This record gives sequence, structure tokens and C-alpha cells, in this order.
Amino acid sequence: MATTAILSTQFRMIFDGGMDGDRQIYKNKNFSNVKTSATPDQLYAVANALAPLQQLPLLSVERNDSHSIYA
Repeated sequence: MATTAILSTQFRMIFDGGMDGDRQIYKNKNFSNVKTSATPDQLYAVANALAPLQQLPLLSVERNDSHSIYA
């Protein structure tokens, strides 16, 4: 059976960049070198703490994990 190990974690804050006609524009800020043990609640708390410091309104938060698969 294969197993996985998290190699790295990154989180992304996605902001509302307005509209271009009838197309939504998204602006992203990526943060690397996040602890792989960080919980979703911790990442969400950090994003909400940083959101008031930004010029655009926060739409969502994403977590991107890089995994290695072993047999």
C-alpha cells in the first residue's frame, strides 16, 4: 500500500480585483515555507489577521500541500 508524506505547504489569499465587463478578476498573494503541521484554523486566522492590511477585499483562502508518494 502506498503512503504519502507532506514535503511543503503554501497558502494563498485570493482577493476581489473587481470586474472586467462581466468577468471577475482575482488577485492572489502566496505565502511559502508554511509549517506542514499548521491546521486549517491557524491558516485561516493568519489570513484574517493579514486581510485588513490589504487594499482589496479577501474572497477566500487556499492551502496547497506538496506530497511525496512512497510504495
